[in-house]
Amino acid sequence: MPKCNHCGAHVSERFARVFADERGEIHACVSCSANAGIAEAARERARGT
Repeated sequence: MPKCNHCGAHVSERFARVFADERGEIHACVSCSANAGIAEAARERARGT
């Protein structure tokens, strides 16, 4: 099962298909980011890596 690279929480395969970056990494999930800002937080965190 995929997990968030930021907090380590497990996420669903469906969540990973939608929010993972081009390398398949998930930089934000519902456990570590506000629901409305997941995509934005993921982009910001990906830029920092």
